[in-house]
Amino acid sequence: MILRRIENRGKEYPIKEIVPVAEEILKARHNLITNVTALLKVFPVLTCKFCSEVFVGKEGHLIQTCRSYIRRGNNRLHEWVPGSINDILVPVESFHLYHMSQGVIKHQQRFDYDRVPAVLELCCQAGAIHPEEILQYSKIHDNPQISDEDIRNFPVGDLKYVGANALNAWERVRAGLKKLLLVYPSKVCKRCHEVHVGPSGHKARLCGVFKYESWRGTHYWEKAGVNDLVPKKVVWHRRPQDPVVLVDEGRSYYGHAPAIVSLCSHAGAIVPTRYACEMKPQGLSFPFTNSISSREM
Repeated sequence: MILRRIENRGKEYPIKEIVPVAEEILKARHNLITNVTALLKVFPVLTCKFCSEVFVGKEGHLIQTCRSYIRRGNNRLHEWVPGSINDILVPVESFHLYHMSQGVIKHQQRFDYDRVPAVLELCCQAGAIHPEEILQYSKIHDNPQISDEDIRNFPVGDLKYVGANALNAWERVRAGLKKLLLVYPSKVCKRCHEVHVGPSGHKARLCGVFKYESWRGTHYWEKAGVNDLVPKKVVWHRRPQDPVVLVDEGRSYYGHAPAIVSLCSHAGAIVPTRYACEMKPQGLSFPFTNSISSREM
């Protein structure tokens, strides 16, 4: 009886009224990846060699927030290396299901299923992509080809519109996912943040990377939100009134912002006011010059 109820529930999907929402997400996601790829040709992004810290700028900051277990220290300076688009748009993958009513994925079956971006999997279950075409779709649309010659032909003012389009696409993707998650079930592990798009989580014993988790244990599933499928990669944001290199002494003065918002603001895009609280655009800056002169005296 339970299996019959699960199969009958799968017949109700996809919901025709929600298909345009999923199609709009795919268009916005493609525009987002294309515009961010173009911005990364102009504005450098750095990532730490030992941790997941990201910074948008030519020179990395000197804030001692590196807490990598490899270096065995809680407060160390970062070692910066060139970043990529995955540092701005954090990839989140999940198992690909051909239909919602199929059985739960067991641990020994974990290699029998493909891993695809969680956003594409959610749109696939919503009816915007055919299940057999999702892998080909991901290869085509997730790797836009933008040459350096195309960037050189951009007028200076066009970078502002590229940043505005990227920020607008980011907001449209998140708004569309918020609607889809009200209709299509998705799960996230509250410990390791594994995402599964479907009515019930899988049973692949992959949870247990950190010391407070049992090694190769089962996941602790709960309802997923927008930030689980499209994470906000929060970074230190350098404002015009800040020094060229952010120092550790002024960490209480500086602002934060999602990496995509910081990148688009450097391109000249107007940032929505809801990010002003953490970005502190009109806030005071660390008196870097005064501190140096006082030390010299």
